[in-house]
Amino acid sequence: MKIPVFVSCPTTLSETQQASKKLILDLLDGLELEPRAVGVSDFATQFPLREVTVLARHCSGGIILGFERFRIERGIRKYSTKDPEEVKGLGFPTPWNQIEAGILFSSGLPLLVFKEPGIDGGIFDLGVSDVFLHEMPKSDHNKSQISSVFLKWQADVRKHYYEYCFK
Repeated sequence: MKIPVFVSCPTTLSETQQASKKLILDLLDGLELEPRAVGVSDFATQFPLREVTVLARHCSGGIILGFERFRIERGIRKYSTKDPEEVKGLGFPTPWNQIEAGILFSSGLPLLVFKEPGIDGGIFDLGVSDVFLHEMPKSDHNKSQISSVFLKWQADVRKHYYEYCFK
């Protein structure tokens, strides 16, 4: 039986993003871990935020995939303040990454956080949590590097699973 882990990821991805996601899901499969996500493996019968919370309770770990979903080519940060700042080329992940990361973190689940270059804010900021931020893997040549990260994380996932299931 595979151990369920929550995967926070947008549903619509570019080809490059899809390849990164596939690499990560293949690693999960090789470790006998089952990716779970609202709208992908599990479908809502109530409002989505409730479903995320319920699903998180049935998982023993979480992965946040910070893919760029929205881009601002030019704008002003801290608009209407005394310290406005002009910004260019900012990318943002889906807001659900932030919501789901908060739920998973507050549930005490082991987390892995990946982000594309240029993604920051919230869970993707350095020092916000005790979770190390990883660069999104781009191809199989990253597989050996990322495999060691997954081995450590999956040990924590298994510990959580067996402590939770066999209390």
